[in-house]
Amino acid sequence: MPVRRLDPVLVDRIAAGEVVERPASALKELVENALDAGASRIDIAVEAGGRRLIRVADNGSGMNAEDLDLAVERHATSKLPDGDLSAIATLGFRGEALPSIGSVATLVISSRAEASLHAVKLRVDQGRKHGPAPCAQAQGTQVEVRDLFAATPARLKFLKTDRAEARACADVAHRLAMAHQGVRFSFASDLGAGFDLPVCEPGEAGLLARLAEIMGEEFRANALRVEALREGLRLEGFAGLPTWHRANASEQYLFVNGRPVRDKLFAGAIRAAYMDYLPQGRHPALVLFLTVEPREVDVNVHPAKAEVRFRDPGLARGLIIGALKQSLAAALHRATPGKGAAALDLIARRSEAPGAGFSYRPPQAPAMAEWDWRTSPARPASSPPGVAEPEPQSFGSFPEFSASLAVDARAHEEPPTQDMLDAPLGAARAQIHDSYILAQTRDGIILVDQHAAHERLVYERLKAAREGARVERQALLIPAIVEMGRGDVERVAEAGPLLAEFGLVVEPFGPGAVAVVEIPAALKIDDAQALVRDLAAAMREDDRALAPVEKRLHHVLATMACHHSVRAGRRLRADEMNALLREMERTPGSGQCNHGRPTYIEIKLADLEKLFDRK
Repeated sequence: MPVRRLDPVLVDRIAAGEVVERPASALKELVENALDAGASRIDIAVEAGGRRLIRVADNGSGMNAEDLDLAVERHATSKLPDGDLSAIATLGFRGEALPSIGSVATLVISSRAEASLHAVKLRVDQGRKHGPAPCAQAQGTQVEVRDLFAATPARLKFLKTDRAEARACADVAHRLAMAHQGVRFSFASDLGAGFDLPVCEPGEAGLLARLAEIMGEEFRANALRVEALREGLRLEGFAGLPTWHRANASEQYLFVNGRPVRDKLFAGAIRAAYMDYLPQGRHPALVLFLTVEPREVDVNVHPAKAEVRFRDPGLARGLIIGALKQSLAAALHRATPGKGAAALDLIARRSEAPGAGFSYRPPQAPAMAEWDWRTSPARPASSPPGVAEPEPQSFGSFPEFSASLAVDARAHEEPPTQDMLDAPLGAARAQIHDSYILAQTRDGIILVDQHAAHERLVYERLKAAREGARVERQALLIPAIVEMGRGDVERVAEAGPLLAEFGLVVEPFGPGAVAVVEIPAALKIDDAQALVRDLAAAMREDDRALAPVEKRLHHVLATMACHHSVRAGRRLRADEMNALLREMERTPGSGQCNHGRPTYIEIKLADLEKLFDRK
């Protein structure tokens, strides 16, 4: 079959298949053009999820008739003035978006440049250009895309429901709005989900305000500041507390030079940073902005510009991991305030339920119950001299409140000092069920799970001991042979020097196996074999993924910490409880145990007073 040149319209439609995957893809290209034009306001409207209409209007620099006529030609752009692909400083640069969209839809562009007396309009109908012609419009550009994929109806079959496509369009607008807090964004849809984000002041406060508008006020309450600089790479943003986690990674937003990206490098770095803070299968919420010299990153590796490639990926990954770990460590005992609110909500709902023990109702029958104050855990050690002990009193029975509370109030024997009450976790006042410490602060109460809290403290001590010295390892009398594919053997052997730092010494053993010569003292031989296989599988996906080694060792440390920590059911003295609280305040990550569960909840006095209708 002879080689022939494809029709230009067909070429554009093929390109559209790469660039315009769905309505949200087209919207992303149009909004990026508006941002590159210096717009301070962008108004977006979609109908039928963007399938029927996508409209983007901005107040940017605009175009004259000559520029507009050229803008819909393939590979025509104003964003590469010197043609240097190694120094791309704009969001768009390919010159494919407008002609690709125009080849599969009806595209109408009207624009007015700053120095022009009037605006011009151009129409592209399924690849056929009409205009430009004069029109009336203020400075800026308005782009309308109608009947998307009308020229390629097969593509319509692969779209989701209109509502799902509208949500995808809103997500695109949200992502770009996060990175440009100085721009006002409005979004309207015939299926709801509209928003209007005002311009935010520059700086940290303005950024956090914009993120709270998009992700909710809960994010503001649970956000940790992230900031780091290393060898020309700057990382900024906010990361959620480990106790404020999500079921998936949909609330992880990452940007490189203002460009929203989805990259395996970042995903792996986030997992590594949160590795021993989150429960299995849970994900943190965060927004991170990486600024790098354009020559150090290649943004031209994906048609939709969703992925990037760094000249030094190890530097970028290390910067993200280090910055996140530093922010998490600086948070010390801090945990999400939502746990206390959830506890109050639970109490309130139970108190309002029919038959709830907290709701007072006059006794329905004259049944009386004997209550002897001398059996109370809070009774004094003895009555004052000369004072007779009163007789047991009778109170109305409340059958629905029948559980007996095991409260040890011996902490009252040591009155709290003012410094203890001012401490973040307050002063211990009682131990409940020999498992929970009740502490008092200046403006509320703290309830601590003693086992979970001490487990984290012991775990952090073990980690520090491991980081301060080489891991203890033992030589195997008979090396353990692990059979794997040749590629896996090569990867493991290449990583041998680094694995040895973790106490795992492996050597090649023929073309399809490695020999495990030494293992960490905390591991069993069977564990070591499984570890090597897991490590090889991870490196097959990512040559930098040595996290499984550290994860397995951290799991061993966590198991040791669990067995060496204070168990639930152990009665503690007042000084022991207060010592535990003070160490929690000094220990990174003590707001959650090794399994990611919270170690304490805090309830403010004002909330307690509301619960009892005192305010």
